[in-house]
Parts: sequence; structure tokens; C-alpha cells
Amino acid sequence: MKVTLTGTGSPIPDPHRAGPSTLVQCTGQNILIDCGRGVAMRLAAAGVPVPFLSAILVTHLHSDHITDLNDLVTTRWILTPEATPTIIYGPVGMKKVVDGMMAMLTPDQKYRHDHHADLRNGPGMQVVVHEVSPGDEFKIGDARVIVGRTDHRPVTPTIGFRIEAEGKSVVLAGDTVPCNELDNLCRGADIYVQTVLRPDLVELVKQFVPALASRTNDILDYHSSVEDAAKTAARAGVKTLMLTHYVPAMQAGQEADWLALATPHFAGKIVLGPDLTAAEA
Repeated sequence: MKVTLTGTGSPIPDPHRAGPSTLVQCTGQNILIDCGRGVAMRLAAAGVPVPFLSAILVTHLHSDHITDLNDLVTTRWILTPEATPTIIYGPVGMKKVVDGMMAMLTPDQKYRHDHHADLRNGPGMQVVVHEVSPGDEFKIGDARVIVGRTDHRPVTPTIGFRIEAEGKSVVLAGDTVPCNELDNLCRGADIYVQTVLRPDLVELVKQFVPALASRTNDILDYHSSVEDAAKTAARAGVKTLMLTHYVPAMQAGQEADWLALATPHFAGKIVLGPDLTAAEA
């Protein structure tokens, strides 16, 4: 199994980091987890064009995690010779989001139907949405996917995914604070991918932009810190901890500082870095 960070950025636009997104490749499947801004370009850089995606898994419906869903759906439609649906798995509420997205794309579909006879005579833009809940399991090819509860309150519902294939397992938690359900989902995983923030750096942002102090402070109580992620990894006995969705964005040369926060709490392998950083299980 190969895990590639196709987007490590935060909600703040960054010239070097796409929005939160992770690609898992196993058993011939290309599974994308979340789809923040710029993910289609990162997929191209990873050698996996959008039409080759097997499925998209969404951890929660915060805008920064689904910003480019419409781009993925449209790109797949116009670049796939034989119409194949985009398969999406997400929490309850996913269907409503996709229905709104499809309504937004109606003018674009009409323009393309008017211009391209093969699209006009085809089945149209197709999306299949599966709303899933903690405890659910499903298959993508030969890969088994287990859905677990996470804690990103007041955002609900939020879910994480455990993908098992080829005798290996990868957990993709999304935004969450530590919780028993997350520990259980991660138990014994080969790779655990966790979005993280740095409270000390968030504090600096508050000082430089006082007008946003209250809003900035609010993000501290529903994300995992680097230390939190390391402690979760240790409790769950995972082999590799992979950090992503850095808030604030990690600057070049700061990698050692971030690692230093995690290593006292987790003795396993820790992976972090720029977009397209990868690890194999």
C-alpha cells in the first residue's frame, strides 16, 4: 500500500500546498480521501489522472476538505471516453452537498452538451453517493474499508476510514481530537494519517491579526496537535505516523521543529513534509 499526501495545506491559501487530500493506492485501486483546493493538479503530479480514481472518501463536510469535489467530478466526466460514475463515500449530509453541487454545474453541463455531440448523446455527468456511518464496512475492489467515529465537534457527523488490503492497513482520520473511537480505528495500523495544528504558532497568528483572535482561538478545541497525534499513534500501536493538513502551514526548514514535538511521545516512524510526500506499508 502506498500513501501520498496530495494536499497538506490549511484553509489559508498557500502557494506551495494544496488543500487537505490523501491518495491511497492498493490492489490496483486509487482511493482519494478528501479533496481540498488544487487536488487535481497534485494527482497529476502523482501520476494518477482524475479519471483513474476508483473512489473518493470524505471525512466531513467542512469546505476546505471538499472544495475541489466539483472539479474532480467535472474533470472525470469530460476526460473519460466511456462514461463512468464518480463514486463518493461520505458522512450523512453528503448527498445534499452533491445535489447542490450538481445543480451548480447545470450550466456547464449544458454548454458542453451543446458543443460536444458525444457528451450530448451520452448518459451525462454521473455521481453515485454512499452515505456511511461509524461501524459500516464496504469494499473498493479487493480493499476493505471500515468507517469509524471521530470527534470534530461541533462539526457532526465526522468519520475516519481504515483501509485494509494486501495484509496491510492505513487509517485516515481527518480532523479530530483524540478519542477512544479513533484509538480503536487505528489499533495496530501500519500507517496512521492525522491532520494536525501547532497551538504555539496559532497563538502567534492571533497576536499578528487581533481582529481574528476569537475565530482563530476556536480552532484549537477541535483539532489534534502534533503531540496529540503522536500520543494517539503510541496508544494504538501503529507503525508509522504521517502528519498532514498543517495549521499554520509548515515552512521549508521547519520540519525538524515539528518532528521534535512528536518524537517524545511516539517511537515509531514519523513522516511529514511537502505535498506529494509518500510512505509505503
